[in-house]
Amino acid sequence: MFVKEVEASELAELLKGDEDIGLYDVRTPAEIAAGIIPGTEAMPLTVLPMRMNEIPKDKKVVIYCRTGARSAQACMFMGQQGFDNLYNLRGGIIAWAQLGLSIESGQSLISS
Repeated sequence: MFVKEVEASELAELLKGDEDIGLYDVRTPAEIAAGIIPGTEAMPLTVLPMRMNEIPKDKKVVIYCRTGARSAQACMFMGQQGFDNLYNLRGGIIAWAQLGLSIESGQSLISS
């Protein structure tokens, strides 16, 4: 199955625009707590199958992880479940950080 991808620079431009984009981080809670792309919702890969109904099908959705491998798996799985609005962040949050783009604390997304 083919996974559509978006570059970090493209995502930064999309997030500046008017388009409503869903942004989901599929890393572990510890990884998420260390830092996220602003506007992210936490959706660890381990709970994704149980929470897929929370992901909109009517707007563009970008999924990311540390390097893009786990998020590519998430995109493939969700594509098999009928989602066609998914994009994998190529290179993950590492690529985002390498461009010097904003990262904020993800601590508030992790429930105690």
